[in-house]
Amino acid sequence: MNNKTRVAPFPLSFGEGWGEAVSSSFFLLAGPCVIEGEDMAMRIAERIVTITDKLRIPYVFKGSYRKANRSRLDSFTGIGDEKALKVLEKVNKTFGVPTVTDIHAPHEATMAAEYVDVLQIPAFLCRQTDLLVAAADTGKIVNIKKGQFLAPMAMQFAVDKVVEAGNPNVMITERGTTFGYQDLVVDYRGIPEMRTIGYPVILDVTHSLQKPNQTSGVTGGMPELIETVAKAGIAVGADGIFIETHENPAVAKSDGANMLKLDLFEDLLVKLVRIREAIK
Repeated sequence: MNNKTRVAPFPLSFGEGWGEAVSSSFFLLAGPCVIEGEDMAMRIAERIVTITDKLRIPYVFKGSYRKANRSRLDSFTGIGDEKALKVLEKVNKTFGVPTVTDIHAPHEATMAAEYVDVLQIPAFLCRQTDLLVAAADTGKIVNIKKGQFLAPMAMQFAVDKVVEAGNPNVMITERGTTFGYQDLVVDYRGIPEMRTIGYPVILDVTHSLQKPNQTSGVTGGMPELIETVAKAGIAVGADGIFIETHENPAVAKSDGANMLKLDLFEDLLVKLVRIREAIK
């Protein structure tokens, strides 16, 4: 696909004023790793909506309705697909914010699309043609996470699959690159490189700080570096920031080792807004 056929860098809009706000700031995808229950999801959404409204940051609530990629068979996967998707729908209707969730197989696309605004393609599945086409066919925005094994510009081909299937509503998410067996690194050159593809680029801060493949079978992380990685992402021009958060990461049922404690969220976003204002 050549530059003449690509859409503008911000083809996405979730309602009145959203696109205008993004053009002057950055947008945020944030929420728990997985929907553990309705009450926790609603509390987290309410806190983040209050903060992002005050800071005028366009916000998309994130929550996986099911975790399909787990190290161990006994790991928590979810509260039930329909039940979790209905929680996401309730967040949207209650707070008026769009929602995003992962899908893992082609048949899940139509089901999830009935409840959420954005379908997210997990990094390990970003080359799965049938999954990308199924997501595209729903007409929903498709957020494709870059595989930990891919060069940034290789994401052009994943994007092309969605666009050539008739859906120009695409986002790309950087989430770190495999560095040895048990670590990830972020190559910040990849963010401006992927922006040349012509679609919004998001930095997934918390997954970039994972320590995968631990001998315990539970993924580790470096949450103390969340602020550092997020600041760098904004500084190099990321259009959006993705952060998983929890009221108490120590008891989270998935990815607690690299999530941001909810009480720290506002202070971080204030700093990111200042950096974006400075570079603009």
